[in-house]
Amino acid sequence: MQNLIFVCLMLLLTWSSGVEAQTSFFHGKTMTVVVGTKAGDAYDLYARLLAQFLPKYIPGNPNVIVQNMSGGGSMIAANFVYSVAKPDGLTLGAIFPALYFDQLVGRTVVQYDWKKFSWIGNTVTSNYLLYMRADTAYRSMDDIRAAAEPPKCGSTGTGVAAYYLPKLLEEIFGMKFNVVLGYQGGGEIDLAVERGEIQCRSFSITAFFAREPFTTWRKKGFVRVLLQTGKKKDGRLPDVPTIYELMDRFKTPEAGRRLATVVLAGGDIGRPIVAPPGLPTERQKLLREAFSKSVQDAKFLEEAKKRKLEIDPIDGAELEQLAKEVIDQPPEVIERMKKLLSN
Repeated sequence: MQNLIFVCLMLLLTWSSGVEAQTSFFHGKTMTVVVGTKAGDAYDLYARLLAQFLPKYIPGNPNVIVQNMSGGGSMIAANFVYSVAKPDGLTLGAIFPALYFDQLVGRTVVQYDWKKFSWIGNTVTSNYLLYMRADTAYRSMDDIRAAAEPPKCGSTGTGVAAYYLPKLLEEIFGMKFNVVLGYQGGGEIDLAVERGEIQCRSFSITAFFAREPFTTWRKKGFVRVLLQTGKKKDGRLPDVPTIYELMDRFKTPEAGRRLATVVLAGGDIGRPIVAPPGLPTERQKLLREAFSKSVQDAKFLEEAKKRKLEIDPIDGAELEQLAKEVIDQPPEVIERMKKLLSN
């Protein structure tokens, strides 16, 4: 009995000293959430909301600020967090979910190993849609498939849905798109659509129903949604076909279906929060717990509702497993990915 009491006391002392050490480390410090988009984009809005609540659940209550580092479809931010930031828990990244594409196809700009990020959590899973200006001749996916001239869609980089979804549609359905790269953020793409420079964009369903200009666009019928990527239809898009329905209708071969599964896994990764590789295990556990408590906080959820931000979180452990699954692909899938993403 005395031995049991001694063991319990030692465990309590060890736990207490661990908490005290973490409190001492974070106290008086400033954490930075590096966001891979411009201020005001959906990723930025989620990150700023999270930054308001994280300090409450981190021992020592550090100050948390947001730093925007846009460019390359959040590639610049991902490279910075992975290769430059210290793995001490003071730097987090809010990056796009499909940057693993660039690693799979061997792009030289990649300075990270996707599965070695320290995965903290994801605020919302995110299926995608393709919208098209309503005044174009592309009124359905069949129209795009039959078109002599491909529609122009805008994108920030190659690791985002705005680029890879049109490319996937080309690969599995034989459709053609002209994807214009180089925009700094989603807002710039939408302005280009309004000016008539381009006609279409692929991005998340959550963002489409969360903010302007899309609320006004929907009221005015400025755009129509031609496709959604979920296996089940979103309740707000009951008449829009899913990519899986189209694969059935167009009789897509099994190889094409497997490719689509890998490509669309980014929807489950959603809006991830990551830390540099090599983050100490105890600190990673602490940050994961702080993230989970933040996204379950009643005031957080109330504020998210006010800002029209959907919350459907995934914990860091599940994200870590997803990251390993998408990277560990057989050579034939990687070759098809290379073909899909070539530009």
